[in-house]
Amino acid sequence: MAEHRIPRSLRETIAAQEGVLTRQQLTHAGLPGDLVRSNVRAGRWQRVLPRVYATFTGPLTRSAQVWAALLYAGAGATVSHETAAELWGLVDQPGHGVHVTIGVDRRVRSLVGVQIHYSYRLDATRHPNRRPPVTNVEETVLDLVDQAERPQDAEMWVIRACQRRRTTPERLGIALDARKKIRWRSEVQRLLVDVSTGAESPLEITYAQRAERAHGLPPGRRQRHRRFGQQSRRSDVEYEDFRTVVELDGLTGHTEEGRFRDYQRDNDTSVRGRVTLRYGWTDTTTRSCHVAWQVAEVLKANGWQGRPRPCGPFCAVGELAA
Repeated sequence: MAEHRIPRSLRETIAAQEGVLTRQQLTHAGLPGDLVRSNVRAGRWQRVLPRVYATFTGPLTRSAQVWAALLYAGAGATVSHETAAELWGLVDQPGHGVHVTIGVDRRVRSLVGVQIHYSYRLDATRHPNRRPPVTNVEETVLDLVDQAERPQDAEMWVIRACQRRRTTPERLGIALDARKKIRWRSEVQRLLVDVSTGAESPLEITYAQRAERAHGLPPGRRQRHRRFGQQSRRSDVEYEDFRTVVELDGLTGHTEEGRFRDYQRDNDTSVRGRVTLRYGWTDTTTRSCHVAWQVAEVLKANGWQGRPRPCGPFCAVGELAA
């Protein structure tokens, strides 16, 4: 069948859907039922999913795959979970399948490459303007948090969304409060407090939780910017009243150039009369009690009147402080 038989309005719809349409859309446009069959037989179209067709041959683009899954899922279908993370720029590589959420009043079978989820609150969680329809950023993050197997994985989604400026801790907190049930709620609530105060990396979060808060240290200021001449320096954690700075180095360490910048930063900090303590991934994650004790000792030497508290019965802080 020639393409000119398709009405202009339907052609516009097909273009908006990345070249994909359903048999039902053809029927609603008043076209004969054998139009699909004839185009598929002639090699002009291809069947993608049950009752869903691409009006072209060859591989589907990622956008066409997403639209095909939405059209297969039917009324109200919304891109969600890992696929929504793609659309919001929370992941750098597309997934192999498409995740779609529909209302609980309908049932659609998941297929290879199409994962169906269900929601009671879909209308409230869908972004009002985006096409294709997609859950908003906050709900996308919380969906991924809810299905995370480990708290570290849940925390990763929150940190990444805030790091990439897709949302804020405040907006995530509001969305979290609106959910009656969600996995890792308490972990995410604590994490949002840390992120809202400036912590930007998993290592900074770990320090705030395992060393600082768990042992009763005073809260430091995170990602503090200061200027030295024409240059700007940023401290990971600064205890300004006690002239102490904590710098946290990432998992893989630094190159020679990176270490040179660290030395410069430490020297600039010393010029300002501040003590710099520097910890890596292993120190912060496996020796957090010892880290807390060292930081506390420097803070006390610089005027802190408090005392660190043990985080548990086997905490090294109690023994070291005795």
